[in-house]
Amino acid sequence: MRITKLEHAAVLIENAGETLVIDPGKFTRPIEADASTVAVVITHLHDDHWTPAQVEHIRSANPAVALFGPAGVVRAAAEAGISVQQVSAGETIKVGGFELRFFGGTHALIHRSIPLIDNVGVLVNGRFYYGGDSFDAPEDTAIEVLAVPAAAPWMRLADAMDYVEAVSPARSFPTHEMLLSDAGKALSNSRIAWSTEQAGGEFFPLTPGEGIDI
Repeated sequence: MRITKLEHAAVLIENAGETLVIDPGKFTRPIEADASTVAVVITHLHDDHWTPAQVEHIRSANPAVALFGPAGVVRAAAEAGISVQQVSAGETIKVGGFELRFFGGTHALIHRSIPLIDNVGVLVNGRFYYGGDSFDAPEDTAIEVLAVPAAAPWMRLADAMDYVEAVSPARSFPTHEMLLSDAGKALSNSRIAWSTEQAGGEFFPLTPGEGIDI
């Protein structure tokens, strides 16, 4: 299984000739999908994690691609004429060579003036975890690779560090970092690396297009 980081919050997972896309948003260049792209997971409705244009671009390559997201995404997608299958925390879905287990349920608080929305994290094939805009994570589950948010209006870097230490992944890499300068990315990478190493894990400072094989 290969995990490839794309710009900002988007990730590709390839397994046995099939591809899963997670969170193709507005800060990500159009996803180069094809008939092997069997599913898209959208963790929540914010447009840095999905846009109708990105989804339609993927669907043009494979009209049969399965789309999954929480209730808020289902409603927003329906308004754009796109059908998304609703998923919630506690559910497990199998599509192609991928087992998707969903966790969490709510986006992290941005500010008391901004309503909370739903958000699901996804565990792929029991090995790779992506939490969307939340630090909710599977309990009592060994995570082989963790995508770690590096910067966002809803978090402090200290929160990301605590998250990594709580999950104790074997490997980690940064995501959600398009709001950072190069200096900011270097700073967040150093802190996430430190947190990963506390439990003997290894940090990979991936940039868009780079990946990890597991």
